Amino acid sequence: MTGGLEPVICLARVTEVIFSQAWEGTMKERRGEHPYGDAAQIILLVVFLVVWVADSFFLRRTTFLAAGFPLTIRLVICGLLAVIGVLLAGSGHRVIEHEERPDHVVGAGGFRYVRHPLYLASILFYFTLFVSTVSIACALLFIVIVFFYNYIATYEEMLLVRRFGEEYERYKVLTGKWLPRPGRRTGSQG
Repeated sequence: MTGGLEPVICLARVTEVIFSQAWEGTMKERRGEHPYGDAAQIILLVVFLVVWVADSFFLRRTTFLAAGFPLTIRLVICGLLAVIGVLLAGSGHRVIEHEERPDHVVGAGGFRYVRHPLYLASILFYFTLFVSTVSIACALLFIVIVFFYNYIATYEEMLLVRRFGEEYERYKVLTGKWLPRPGRRTGSQG
C-alpha cells in the first residue's frame, strides 16, 4: 500500500502518457509525418480486416457480386496487385529505414515513381483483399481508407514543402502523388 497515494500516482501516470503522446506527435510532425497517422492506420487496418473476414467468410451479406467475377481472374489480379504492393513497400522502406531522416528530398526507390509509395502499397493491400472476395462492405471501407491516406499524404506534403521548399515543389511537379507520371522521373537521389 502507498497510503492513499494511488489517485496521485494514477494522475501522474495519466499526465505522463498524455505528455509523451503529445511529444511523440510533435516529433513525428518534425520528421514529416502526421502525428496520428500511425494510430489511425492501425485502427483502419483492424476494422477493415474484421469486416473483411466477417463478411467474406461468415456472414456473406455483401459478397454476392463475387459470383459475377471468376475466381481465377480475381486471383490473378490479386497476385499482380500484391507483387506491385510488395515491390513498392520494399523499395520505399529501404530508402527511409534509417532512424535519421535525410536532409534532402528522397527521389530513389519507390519515391522515384510516386510521392507516397508506402501509402500506395497499403492502399493496394486493401484493394487486393477487396478484389479477392468483392465484398461491398469492404468497398465502402476502402473508400474511407483512400480518403484517409490522401488526407495524411496531403498533410505530410505540407510539412515537406515547409521543410524543403522549392526542392520539394520541383519533386511534386516531376512525380505523381499516387500514379507515376510517364517520362517525368526524378533523379536517383539517396
